[in-house]
Amino acid sequence: MPGGRLTQQERRQIAIGLADGLAYAEIARSLDRPTSTITREVMRNGGPAGYKADLAHMATERRAQRRKQAAPRGRQALERADGRDPEAVREFEEAFSGIFIAQGLPKMTARALASLYATDSGSLTASELVGHLQVSPASVSKAMAYLEAQGLIGRERDERRRERYVVDDGDIWYQSMIASAAGTTQLAEAARQGVNVLGSGTPAATRLENIARFLDFVSESIVRAAEQARDILNPTP
Repeated sequence: MPGGRLTQQERRQIAIGLADGLAYAEIARSLDRPTSTITREVMRNGGPAGYKADLAHMATERRAQRRKQAAPRGRQALERADGRDPEAVREFEEAFSGIFIAQGLPKMTARALASLYATDSGSLTASELVGHLQVSPASVSKAMAYLEAQGLIGRERDERRRERYVVDDGDIWYQSMIASAAGTTQLAEAARQGVNVLGSGTPAATRLENIARFLDFVSESIVRAAEQARDILNPTP
């Protein structure tokens, strides 16, 4: 049933599709499921390289059991102030954080970032994150320090002088891309230094020179694309 939960057999078909290199859309069509369902399923259970059908099925069953045990009686407890479906929002946050995890972010950090992006205000206090994620203040502090160091969030104080973590700053992704390009350039420079050490024309030096040229091209492309995107999406008045 397209609208029901994935079965264990469907999860095994997803694993086979991933192993065969099929795109999420192809796997979804074969199962008569929305592509978003397949994407969410894979990203919350290890990503394309780490997806295991039986483990994913057991993890889903455990999550469902925990929600059943933790859910308070009565519909009012499930309502959100913004009127959104709490289960749909939770699933979105899980899928979104799964993508961040697959790209290298620590799990707690990815969950915090996804939570921030799912708010209308684009900001949350530390205590709000603690309550939403049901984790310790220390975990939140560590996650936000990491995100801030990566240039993915900012900080500001609200009218009550509370410190808030913010993702709505339109320049944050631009700065993050520029920082990424700078790191790539640094790696290219290190590879080029290796050419001098290992001797120009040797197999090792040639390998490093090719790496440096590739990374130079990627870095320049990232900067150019980031600047174009900023100019188009956030034009200066």
